[in-house]
Amino acid sequence: MQKFKNNFTPGPPRATKSAPTVFCFICGRQFGSKSIAIHEPQCLKKWHAENEKLPKSKRRAAPVKPDAVIGNDGEVDAVATNEVLWKNSQGLMVECEHCGRKFNEDRLSVHQRSCTAENPAKSVGRSRSKSQPKR
Repeated sequence: MQKFKNNFTPGPPRATKSAPTVFCFICGRQFGSKSIAIHEPQCLKKWHAENEKLPKSKRRAAPVKPDAVIGNDGEVDAVATNEVLWKNSQGLMVECEHCGRKFNEDRLSVHQRSCTAENPAKSVGRSRSKSQPKR
């Protein structure tokens, strides 16, 4: 009978906190601090491709990555920098002409399949009608 070696280390997991994540300044999604460098050029390439599909009158200037926020100690303030990156991505969203909701440029056409001038989508977060019970 052959004995198998146990490769598991006993005790609690060694990671004490989750890996740091960074927001993409273009799409607003979160990535690991190493992955963001791979994602951003691809995301910018996709942004340019989507922007080229628009009529010339609706095309926008390319997004520019905001500078990192430097704290009082001279170090990069990761929390404040992430907030700036997130706000930048939200500013790049495009408003639906029918309902006023905002979407990433590549998702707006999907939304507008069901949201029309005759039948605009209801805004998110509206209060419930009286017929819907509270849960």
